[in-house]
Amino acid sequence: MITELFASVTSWYFEHINYGTVVLLMSIESSFIPFPSEIVVPPAAYKAAQGTLNVAGVFFAATAGALIGAIFNYYFAYFLGRAMLYRLADSRIAHFFLITRKTLEKAESYFIKYGRSSTFIGRLVPAVRQLISLPAGFAKMNFKRFLLFTALGSGLWNFILVLLGYFLYAQKELLEKYYTNISIFFLVCGVVFFGYMIYKGLKKEKNIS
Repeated sequence: MITELFASVTSWYFEHINYGTVVLLMSIESSFIPFPSEIVVPPAAYKAAQGTLNVAGVFFAATAGALIGAIFNYYFAYFLGRAMLYRLADSRIAHFFLITRKTLEKAESYFIKYGRSSTFIGRLVPAVRQLISLPAGFAKMNFKRFLLFTALGSGLWNFILVLLGYFLYAQKELLEKYYTNISIFFLVCGVVFFGYMIYKGLKKEKNIS
């Protein structure tokens, strides 16, 4: 059912690409509803390459949408609290949106280990991107810092997607190849970042002892 809904929304989007639909779908993508930004931003950037839209407008619309979705998640978790969110994660409704206790635990573990930096790096990591705002919310992270790190992470990811769509969307096979390379690149960056944080933590613990 979720696949059919996804296909319907995608088909509708390709017929109605504008700044408003970019904001709307990126808000959905940034919330807990699974909808990949890779099929929202590049087509809009391609339209910009054709002169139908403005490339800067696409970037800002995508980033604004990502912030709206992230803010929704943040306050949703802020007011519901951790216990209620985990109860919801065990429900059928959450499973319909591909959210389980395991995915929520993964996002929370990521947030606990890397703190506020996780809301920046997490925006670049698949499977964490949409949910990282939830632990930030129920941990009551400083909202201004949350907004700053989320804007930076979302902006960086959207900038890459805009560039890919603007220059490469006409060559779909090449675009898919670059998506794979980018995913690998960010995975490596994530591993390096995690390694650095672990090293820093061990070094600090050694100095204390």
